[in-house]
Amino acid sequence: MIDKKFIFINEVGLRDGLQSIPKYVTIDKRLKIVELLIEAGLKHIQVCSFVNPRKIPQMADVERFARKLPKYNNVKYSAFILNQKGLDRAFDCGLTRVETSISLSETYSQKNMGRSINVAKDELRTIISTAFDLKIGIRAGLQCVWGCGYEGKIKKKYVLQLVETILKTGVKNLCLADTIGSATPQNVESLLEEIIKNFPEIEITLHLHTNSGLELDNFKVGLQMGVRKFDTSFGGIGGSPFMTRSKGNIATEEAIYELETLGYDCDIDINKVSTASRTLEKVVDSKYFYGELYKFDPV
Repeated sequence: MIDKKFIFINEVGLRDGLQSIPKYVTIDKRLKIVELLIEAGLKHIQVCSFVNPRKIPQMADVERFARKLPKYNNVKYSAFILNQKGLDRAFDCGLTRVETSISLSETYSQKNMGRSINVAKDELRTIISTAFDLKIGIRAGLQCVWGCGYEGKIKKKYVLQLVETILKTGVKNLCLADTIGSATPQNVESLLEEIIKNFPEIEITLHLHTNSGLELDNFKVGLQMGVRKFDTSFGGIGGSPFMTRSKGNIATEEAIYELETLGYDCDIDINKVSTASRTLEKVVDSKYFYGELYKFDPV
């Protein structure tokens, strides 16, 4: 029986949120954001991605950033990776958790990873095996689960096939990403129902983006279907630079407000999360933020 009060929030704004922003955010400013997020009560923070800095300039000096992260016993940091080199870099920096994913869209796989889905699947197996050997916690995932800006809808049968492929590697936690925010409550429920029925051992994380304005409805459907792990982003910042129509993530502030309204106790201070959002907004630009609650000062 899953405790209704337990919700795992993985804050991804420092990675997903920064990757599309051309204005460089210094290490000191990012460290300030980390401290604000921790002060707000967030205990799982995806701090960066170990990817090619020529493709994502914002991640050019992540080794130095990762080594300067403040150490707290109850705070866990993770990084996003796409290949073996990224895993090695994360390990060398002392990070003990990584997230990785592959695309359900061939076009997006080529644009985002520079390789075909088949090659990406082979590399994923190697990454997961190596992470197990290194005793690094790893979460795998699928991109474009509910649609692609280039290829349109993704067939449910194909999603289930790739879910099975990933679970065969031994990974139990699988992230489902709505990369362009095209999901609806109906197709979220339909797909989750099939996945849970066919793979009852799975631990699902939902990574929801905004676009159609249904992200909070999709979030609530996930909760109703038993999902207890979610990626959120302070201020709703986020989006892939390699995907047309990819906008912000579901905002951490909105997600926490919704959870508290439904009776969940997240022990996260929305006002303090909003302070982090407004702090970064002053450095970059409000156009990258898709949340609404962060704009309001605490009363």
